Amino acid sequence: MSTVFESKIIHGAPPRVKAPMNTASKDKPGERNIDSLQIGMNWFDERPGGLDRMVSTLIQSLPAQGVAVRGLVAGTENVRTTTNGVVTPFAQADAPLMKRLLAVRRSAVELRNARMPDVVAAHFALYAAPVLGKFSRVPKVIHFHGPWGDESAHGARGQASAGARRALERHVYQRGDRHIVLSQAFGNVLHKQYGVKADSIRIVPGCVDVNHFSTDVDQHAARTALGLPQDRPILFCVRRLVSRMGLEDLVDAMFIVRQAVPDVLLTIAGKGPLMAALQARIEYRGLSQHVRLAGFVADEALPLWYRAANVSVVPTVALEGFGLTTIESLASGTPVIVTPVGGLPEAVAPLSSELVLEAGGFQALGAGLSGALLGRRPLPAQAECRAYARAHFDLPVIAAQTAAVYREAIDSY
Repeated sequence: MSTVFESKIIHGAPPRVKAPMNTASKDKPGERNIDSLQIGMNWFDERPGGLDRMVSTLIQSLPAQGVAVRGLVAGTENVRTTTNGVVTPFAQADAPLMKRLLAVRRSAVELRNARMPDVVAAHFALYAAPVLGKFSRVPKVIHFHGPWGDESAHGARGQASAGARRALERHVYQRGDRHIVLSQAFGNVLHKQYGVKADSIRIVPGCVDVNHFSTDVDQHAARTALGLPQDRPILFCVRRLVSRMGLEDLVDAMFIVRQAVPDVLLTIAGKGPLMAALQARIEYRGLSQHVRLAGFVADEALPLWYRAANVSVVPTVALEGFGLTTIESLASGTPVIVTPVGGLPEAVAPLSSELVLEAGGFQALGAGLSGALLGRRPLPAQAECRAYARAHFDLPVIAAQTAAVYREAIDSY
């Protein structure tokens, strides 16, 4: 498809500002302040996920761009406390579905009655569905983080359940005035699968707190802190342990990498339903000394894991809109090898085409990782990786682009 979606690019990053967790917005020259209601899924500190990280970082960074924020997420009352009342937890994340849906609508109405927002930003279709109708006269921006129905189908859930989710998504997405996608690849999905008009779609990539990942700790110190060997080439991958992440391919690829780099060590961080199967696969391939499953790694420790590695890897096989871990790695100064899936090439190819594998599958992964470790695949240096991440994906850069789309939705309403 040849459709080109519009992307609101803000040239030149604003000064690095750590936005306070409150609703006060700072005046921006030539721009009026606006008020937003952010409808998320879960709170990142309680249930980490890519969507939840994006919502958390936007709530933190939008006020510096003149956008006041209030949030609605599933979570405990501790969310309200730690965010100084900015984020309202409408129900526990594991509460019965109907209770959650009724609670998010009730909480949204309470926030509306307290103060009508200038724009509603919806990040998760399930919780947006019972809310959007309560804001009939307010412009709506839909953040499309991925095809929820397709992801559930890929995770081996029932097709009937996946079909119901797709129908709910279509209903929500059709009600948006503007749509924000993480990549051209996801713009195509939103347009083709859900019938969203191309002229309402804007590309705003994912963001990370570059200062958080740009640690001054060097590789030797990072390995010492994590108890990792100093004399082995180390690969790192952090993913949810589900089949679409390509981790089975990565384990198989390590059989190839080990032939070229006998002392290689791969650490896979994350948790999920594939944990036992992956461990069995590692043992069957005779890779117990070369592949380790680290389980869940806290966000605070991730910069150390990236710094300890020579190269990180994102082996996704399907449904990858952007891949925040790619930018986390680059912000840490560690080059990242990715499969040519979804929005992954868009995230890293402008830095170096060598970061994108020629194909998916274990053979391409094995060849690419071996080449990177042996120096046959030239990769960008630490300073280049960090500079690229800061210039294109730091919080103020992406918050400014997001705020521009919100104002466009308001102006055109």
